[in-house]
Amino acid sequence: MPDTARRAPSRPVPGPLPRPRPRTRTGGWPAVLAVTAGVFAIVTTEILPVGLLTPIGDTFRISDGTAGLTMTLPGLVAAVAAPAVTVATRRADRRTMLCALLLLLAFADLLNAFAPAYWAVLLARVALGLVIGAFWSIGSGLAPRLVPAGRQARANTLIFTAVPLGSVLGVPAGVLIGSLAGWRAAFAAMGVLTLLVLAALLVCLPPLPPPATTTGLGVLRGLLAGRGTRTGLATTFLIVLAHFGGYTYVTPFLTEVTHAGPGLISGLLLAYGAAGLLGNLLAGQRAARALRPVFTAAAALLAAATLLLPVVGTTGPGAGALLLLWGVAYGAVPVCSLSWFLTAAPHAPEAAGVLFTSSFQATIGIASLVGGAVVDRTAPTTVLLLAGVTALCAAALAAATAPR
Repeated sequence: MPDTARRAPSRPVPGPLPRPRPRTRTGGWPAVLAVTAGVFAIVTTEILPVGLLTPIGDTFRISDGTAGLTMTLPGLVAAVAAPAVTVATRRADRRTMLCALLLLLAFADLLNAFAPAYWAVLLARVALGLVIGAFWSIGSGLAPRLVPAGRQARANTLIFTAVPLGSVLGVPAGVLIGSLAGWRAAFAAMGVLTLLVLAALLVCLPPLPPPATTTGLGVLRGLLAGRGTRTGLATTFLIVLAHFGGYTYVTPFLTEVTHAGPGLISGLLLAYGAAGLLGNLLAGQRAARALRPVFTAAAALLAAATLLLPVVGTTGPGAGALLLLWGVAYGAVPVCSLSWFLTAAPHAPEAAGVLFTSSFQATIGIASLVGGAVVDRTAPTTVLLLAGVTALCAAALAAATAPR
């Protein structure tokens, strides 16, 4: 036999070992909590003037209606920013966008704190509007990218707890800080908190490349053509108009009609926010299964609270009881409204978030503007009565058209 046949087979020369793949960050619940903290910072900054409207007006010697522009401007700017910024940055990493928006929010808070005149306050509120529109549009549809499919409803509920928490913790704390150190100190504290939230986002959020279905103008036009989307827009407009048309001027009502001092007002707003948190938790899981009855009940309860407040709210206990009812009712509204849009557009959750944000924020601006015009010409009581009638219309429309 030839020598070559007796040779042992040659062993392959070992090459370099393959490098281990870097671990991919998937986000999970820490990322959901970071997004929730971001929403809390935004919501608190947005509604903080509700508890500080009177001292802001006194500082710049303006009426309550003119001070209400601090609520009107962010809503109107956010309504435009939601589609504009989302479409313009549709190919940008969502993590980068959210962090940049939180940095802009910190700037807006600090500009509020050191504003030399009322125009600077309004400029800061314009910057806030940009943040609200873009952050909500991107952040409200992130749950499917951060947690498994079976936990998305729970993640959405957690994110939306930031809305009532802004009332539970943010506004009462702002009123307390404002009474101790002035309203500017409240905004300065929010600036510091926002920078801490930015650090949490940088640590917890994974890279979030643009979704497969990018949010272009064609996608938005397609959603607007659907009947479910149009009825959702109409119902959201009515219920948010009712809520913010009245709630923006609840502090003047409690001051002039209930004759409540700063301490009692802070306590009532705290109770309202706690009730809102309860309403969000109660509605979060149920809205996914029974949207029509939940949304209808929320609108009806809000109508009852605002219609009865001028009658029963002349005393502290009466006002407190109705604000609790109001808080439970409104706590269910944001998650119900988003569920409506997501049901109407399951194939494009980010685009649904854009429509939700744009309609919600546009109505906040309109409601504050209309409420300011009414309160300057009549009284806070009139604003609440009109809010109650509008909420009744929202309840009727939800009962007839909400997805089953």
